[in-house]
Amino acid sequence: MPSALPLTDAQDADFHRDGYLFIEHFLDAEETRLLQEACRADGVLQAHAMAVKDAAGRRTNLSLWNHPGNDIYGMIARSERMVNAVEQLLGDEVYHYHSKLSAKQPRVGGAWEWHQDYGYWYKNGCLFPDMLSVFIAVDRCTKENGCMQVLRGSQRMGRIEHGFAGEQTGADLERVEQAKKRLELVYCEMEPGTALFFHGNTLHTSDANLSDQPRWGLICCYNTKHNDPYKEHHHPRYTPLAKVADSAIKAMGAKPTEAAQGFLMQDADDTTRRLEPGAAKNA
Repeated sequence: MPSALPLTDAQDADFHRDGYLFIEHFLDAEETRLLQEACRADGVLQAHAMAVKDAAGRRTNLSLWNHPGNDIYGMIARSERMVNAVEQLLGDEVYHYHSKLSAKQPRVGGAWEWHQDYGYWYKNGCLFPDMLSVFIAVDRCTKENGCMQVLRGSQRMGRIEHGFAGEQTGADLERVEQAKKRLELVYCEMEPGTALFFHGNTLHTSDANLSDQPRWGLICCYNTKHNDPYKEHHHPRYTPLAKVADSAIKAMGAKPTEAAQGFLMQDADDTTRRLEPGAAKNA
C-alpha cells in the first residue's frame, strides 16, 4: 500500500457510506508475525491489563495506553500507511488518542456490548465525532471466537445515549434494536493482519469467545486536530504525531512494551464517572 496516497476514491467513498472499511493485508505476513510474537510475550502489557466484565460476567483483558511507545505497537500507530489513511478519511491532521490491546481468551473471553466509541468520547470534551478507530486482527477473527459486528451506515444516526451493562458502556438498546431492523448487520471476520477502520459513531459489538481459539486485536484510535478537546481528561489533548516510514515496523521487530510506558487503569477512567460511578468503559 503506497504511503503517499493510501486509499482509493472508492475506499474513501465506502467508508463514508458504510461507516467502516476493511483493508486486507494491511500488515504483511512478516509484520503480522512480529506483532503476534510481541504481544504474546509482552509481560508489561499483560501485567497492566484491565479485566473488563460483560453483562454475563465473562472477562476480556484490555491494556490501554495514551501515547505511542518505542515498540512495535507505536511504530504501527505512527506508520505513514496508518496515519495517512486516517487523515484522508477524516480530512484533517490527526493525533494519537490512545491504543489498546483487546484480548479475548478461549472459552472465557467476554462480549462487548453494542456501543459507539464517540458515545463516551463525547464526555471527554470532544465536540465533534470526527474520530475513528482501527482494529488490526492479531488472530483470525470469526463468528465462533467473537469477531466484531457492525451496523452498516449506523454512523449516520449520530451519537446515541449510553449507559452501563456489566462493567461496560453500552448504547441505548431500544434504539439499537430499532436500528437493527433497518440496517445490515455485518460480521467482521478477518484474517490476521487485516485492518478495520471504523467511524466514531459506528455502532459495533462482539460476542463472547466460546471457542478454543484466542481473539486478540490491536486497536489504534485517532482524533482530529480541529477536534482538540475543550477540557482536560484521561486521554490526550492535541499532541503532534510524528509519522514514521512504513519500514519502521519491521526495523523495530517484535519489540514489546518498555517498562516506563504509562497505562490507563480502571480507577483512572473518568469518562464513566461522568456517566455513573463504579464502571469501566469498553472498547
